[in-house]
Amino acid sequence: MDETTPPQHLNPLQRFGADIKQVRLARKLTQKQLGRAAGYSEAYVSRVEAGKLLPRPSDKFAKGCDVAFGTGKLFTDLLHRIDEGDHPSWFVPYLNLEKKASRILDFSANLVKGILQTEDYARAIFRISNPQASSEAIEGKVAARIRRRNVFEREDPPLFWIILHESCLRTVVGCDEVMAGQLEYLLKAATSPCIKLQVLPFSGGAPAAHAKPFTVLRFTDSPTVLYTESRVGGRMHDSAQTVDAALDDYDLLRAHALSPDGSVTLIRTLLKEYRE
Repeated sequence: MDETTPPQHLNPLQRFGADIKQVRLARKLTQKQLGRAAGYSEAYVSRVEAGKLLPRPSDKFAKGCDVAFGTGKLFTDLLHRIDEGDHPSWFVPYLNLEKKASRILDFSANLVKGILQTEDYARAIFRISNPQASSEAIEGKVAARIRRRNVFEREDPPLFWIILHESCLRTVVGCDEVMAGQLEYLLKAATSPCIKLQVLPFSGGAPAAHAKPFTVLRFTDSPTVLYTESRVGGRMHDSAQTVDAALDDYDLLRAHALSPDGSVTLIRTLLKEYRE
């Protein structure tokens, strides 16, 4: 990070790093000493303070800093607020539940779900939907979206089952190169033991729920929740009748979708088309 960069021009991660550095210097600690106390290398601390650690510093590091500095939960909470700050306020309730879910069932009708988007794919979407936003604001949103993948790094990651309508794979976001990168990432994600991916082909006919995207979140100790989204924001539904109807729709979608192996074959075929 450039030492002459005005504070108001720093992105959230740069501000976080600057705050870490300020408190570290006030406590008269070197980067090496802080790293040792937090359980990380000197290089890791240096990257955090420069705002260059992507997608973001770990929760463990923030907690380690709070312990080393004697700052309670200051940096831990600040890191969580960074996660929330680059998302619309109406999306934060869903985001908090997504982190706790034991199973995530998703149907994406037009675009690849955010948690599986590549940086280039997400960047293209944000540029289109936020034409007046600065490049710094766009990059903040992209980083926040990529950070959602951290849920798969939990000790007990959720089972994520996603059904992508074929239109998600054929709707060109950005350019062919961006789409090729996105499909390559989907193929990689499909190899994860905690991710099940199916494609609902055009030949599957009119899908359940009239092709409207939705997500069902299941928990080990809380009621199942349905999440839907519209142009004006997202909405959580927890009534048993509404959730059961969504689960019925999901079962129907799965029945009409290609098998996981067949889905991978289709994605590979489309990937060749984008590369050509």
